[in-house]
Amino acid sequence: MNANAEKTELARKRNPNRVRDHLANERTYLAWMRSAIALMGFGVLIVRLRILRPPIAPQPPGNGWKLGLAFSIVGLLMVLLSTQHYFSVRNDIDDDTYEPGDRWVLLASMAVLILGLGVVYYVFSIPFDTLGTVLVE
Repeated sequence: MNANAEKTELARKRNPNRVRDHLANERTYLAWMRSAIALMGFGVLIVRLRILRPPIAPQPPGNGWKLGLAFSIVGLLMVLLSTQHYFSVRNDIDDDTYEPGDRWVLLASMAVLILGLGVVYYVFSIPFDTLGTVLVE
């Protein structure tokens, strides 16, 4: 009898918005997954299509593969970290102890900022004559 009474009492004390909170946590997790897939896809695009390289003249692969690898690694890390964060938030919602944290937002922002700087550097470090473009003056 005590076990049933404790379960009933626990159900009363739980957050009435618990289901909504769990669904919001799942939506957030799926958004992180979409971002991770986009980062990995962009990394593959950089490597496979050899962006900013003329297709006619065979050239060594250059440094584009390093940038593509960085995008892919950050995407994979985002999968791992967002999965860990999802389960952590899930437990906090169940325990009714959830407090929003800033570290995930800051970490993801810094990663995207660094990758963006890598893209800008990569784009502007290639000389115009290797692009096969004609500049009209």
